[in-house]
Amino acid sequence: MDSIEIRGLRVFAHHGVFREEKRDGQTFVIDVTLTADLAAASTSDDLADTINYGELSHRVADAVRDTQFDLIERLAGHLLDLVMADERVQTAEVRIAKPSAPVGVDLDEVAVRLTRHRP
Repeated sequence: MDSIEIRGLRVFAHHGVFREEKRDGQTFVIDVTLTADLAAASTSDDLADTINYGELSHRVADAVRDTQFDLIERLAGHLLDLVMADERVQTAEVRIAKPSAPVGVDLDEVAVRLTRHRP
C-alpha cells in the first residue's frame, strides 16, 4: 500500500490537563501517516487522483487550534477521525508530541501515537 506522510506540523494550541496549559497554550508537533492506493496519481499526474496533503495539513492544523482537550490521546483520536473520513484512506497514524510538557523533569518531548485501520 502506498503512503502519504506529513511530518513536523507545528501548531500552537490550548490542550492539556493543567489550567496553565489551557490558558497559556503551547506548541504541539503533529505527524500524520496514511495509506491509500496512489497508483492512479502515480501515472495520471492529476491532483484529483490523490489525497491533497496541503489541504489535509490545513484541516489538521485547524482541528488542533479549534478544539480543546485535556488529553493528547483524545486530540489524536479526533485527528484520526478527520483523516479516516476520506474513504480512500485505508490506515492512518497520528503522532502528537508536546515538546514543553509540564512534567517536572528535563526531556525532549512526550508523545502519543494512535493508529486506525479501515475494516
